[in-house]
Amino acid sequence: MAGKFEVFVDAELQYRFRLTTPEGAELAVSGAYRDKQSAVAAIEAVRECAGMGLISDLCPAGSSVPAPAQAPAAATPAPVPAACDPRRLPVDGFRKHAAVRRPPAVPHWSGAA
Repeated sequence: MAGKFEVFVDAELQYRFRLTTPEGAELAVSGAYRDKQSAVAAIEAVRECAGMGLISDLCPAGSSVPAPAQAPAAATPAPVPAACDPRRLPVDGFRKHAAVRRPPAVPHWSGAA
């Protein structure tokens, strides 16, 4: 199931939207828009380009997040990989340019008139 976009009015009476998972977890919140039509147009733009969005690693080389304080032995959290760990983001394996895509070898004709 796909995520959901929710348009809402913030504390400053500006329109915003958020992207949530099917379970309701918030993934992203937009900037402020003066009217609802602008917020909806921004959602359409996100839908159009998000699937082809490139990943840029802006973390400094060798950076890591400090380890959290030790929790009691009874409530040991699951291990969390360090942020910006190069093993988590194999940038060389991602598509870097949309121009790399190849057209299909044979056109697909649906037969619809």
